[in-house]
Amino acid sequence: MNYEEFNAFCRSLPATSHVVQWGGSHVWKVGGKVFAIGGWQKDGQPAFTFKASELNFHILSEEPGFRPAPYLASRGMKWIQQYDAPAESDEQLRYYIKESHRIVASGLTRKKQRELGLVE
Repeated sequence: MNYEEFNAFCRSLPATSHVVQWGGSHVWKVGGKVFAIGGWQKDGQPAFTFKASELNFHILSEEPGFRPAPYLASRGMKWIQQYDAPAESDEQLRYYIKESHRIVASGLTRKKQRELGLVE
């Protein structure tokens, strides 16, 4: 996945917003809370960071091409970065980004979720 495909996928999720910050990273939010980041790879290759469930964090931390996200995981947060993965893993990455969106959205207040059209 490249950054254009990443941005298009994140844009397709409900109630999202996009900003470029933190050294030119593509930062995607739902309800003002970050759920995905495209950037932070020092060698210029695409890297994608997302929030993970406890189980997925432990599984992905051991998988090739994934690591606990720099800056975030070191603070005890369950964030993973995919930094080196073949194109065949794009579908897997989409799943984890969508799951990150769900996790972050579910942490919003019910009022905010209703305002954003995430619940009825």
